Amino acid sequence: MRETPMSYGGMVTAPHHLASQAGRYVLEQGGTAIEATIAMAAALAVVYPHMTGLGGDGFWLVAHKGEAPRGIDASGTAVGAATLDRYAGLDVIPQRGVMAANTVAGTVGGWQLAREISGERHQPLPLRTLLAPAIQYATDGFAVSRSQEELTRTHLGVLAPVPGFSRTYLDAGAVPRIGTRMRMPRLADTLETLAEEGLDGFYRGRLAERISRDMAGVGGMVTVDDLAGWHACEVTPLSVAMRDGSRLYNLPAPTQGMASLAILGVSDRLEQGASESFTQVHGLIEATKRAFIQRDALIGSPELSGDLAGPLQISALSAEAAKIDMMRAAPWPHRAEPGDTIWCGAVDSHGTMVSFIQSIFFEFGSGVVLGETGLTWQNRGSSFQLGSGGPRGLAPGRKPFHTLNPAFADLACGRRMSYGTMGGEGQPQTQAVVFSRHVRHGVGLQEAITRPRWLLGRTWGTVATNLKVEADLGDELIAALRAAGHDLEIVPPHSGMMGHAGALVLHPDGLIEGATDPRSDGAVVAI
Repeated sequence: MRETPMSYGGMVTAPHHLASQAGRYVLEQGGTAIEATIAMAAALAVVYPHMTGLGGDGFWLVAHKGEAPRGIDASGTAVGAATLDRYAGLDVIPQRGVMAANTVAGTVGGWQLAREISGERHQPLPLRTLLAPAIQYATDGFAVSRSQEELTRTHLGVLAPVPGFSRTYLDAGAVPRIGTRMRMPRLADTLETLAEEGLDGFYRGRLAERISRDMAGVGGMVTVDDLAGWHACEVTPLSVAMRDGSRLYNLPAPTQGMASLAILGVSDRLEQGASESFTQVHGLIEATKRAFIQRDALIGSPELSGDLAGPLQISALSAEAAKIDMMRAAPWPHRAEPGDTIWCGAVDSHGTMVSFIQSIFFEFGSGVVLGETGLTWQNRGSSFQLGSGGPRGLAPGRKPFHTLNPAFADLACGRRMSYGTMGGEGQPQTQAVVFSRHVRHGVGLQEAITRPRWLLGRTWGTVATNLKVEADLGDELIAALRAAGHDLEIVPPHSGMMGHAGALVLHPDGLIEGATDPRSDGAVVAI
């Protein structure tokens, strides 16, 4: 078991080591945690293109020293052409291709708003400094990761016909092998344009015009007017109080942040048991079921979503906990949401902490890669429902439901914790088990992430909604879960389907601890 890295100077963690190096570079230049996160986000868009990109969405929690976190919603809305008539004759929105690329990409706007928040207190570094590592990786090339090779191979059949995919992500028509040098010159040019003209140019500048031309060239729906009419916004985070006095934070609609908080809030009202005991694991799984049922009834586009603070009140959490049988599994399945994402975090010498998540939804998003700008566009809009008047119904200007949700905690002991993961349906579950292990049971931060995990629901392109557990969870515990009625599927240890988690903990005396997931290609880097 690797040791948890520690430092007093500043720290970053990301699911790819080159992105972590980009974050450290910015901290070494005197940059803030926010600026380091922008550098990591841009670098990940290059070196982890199957998981994220400039054509996706993002969400932020930014906590200055001694203050509650501020939230940023950088998720795009459905474009003007994304009408029900456009999808006439279809029961669902296609998951790949131009029909899936039906929302504005918001993450770059989120970088801009976050940079403005950083500039309220600190002299900003030049934008070129923040984007320099990403530009270098895109220009000089990077080594294809194991997960990129595996996921390209797995989804090649559906992605190869999509405009721009093969030209960008295949090597002479073949799946690039791990270690292959991959260059992205068109994406490098786009990053150079942003460095020169500013991040707002993605929506209201020459770059926006290029994106619109690119989209028109592949028959896409995103226009220059759609881009110009969109802005990232600051939002008030949701929060939940734990019985020990800790307070946890996450994002409101359109994210599933309420569910992440509810899992921990409900399980906090259950018998705890020891870490990795049947009581702990079964309780978290059953709390997940209760939270997901509420989530799917309430969350969609923000203006259509229900009351998300109500389920996080003490009385509501206790009522949900009372519905759980601590000896038997409740019936399932449930309509699960897949998703591929990155989470990264940063802490600087000023005590500012960031929890950030960015995604193109499925692996390689819609698969559409724009020829002039090199942008891979998300398929987040495939989460809209056709013929539905509910909070997830399709209409121009609405936001689709997001599995994305960055987490943050103010602990009763005075420590602060920034944590999160990729993994769609698994995000709230992994957040819950990492928090439970580390905070409730005192497991070391790195070990809390490394230990075996489980996943209720569908992810990574599978259709099964059963409970998947890593084989090294232990024969005795697996047998107890089966005996309680859980429909189990055993998967290999350190399975990628369990997500790529990370965490940072800031102690009152300034000590920082960090952890990254051995299931990822990531690293924790300190100064």
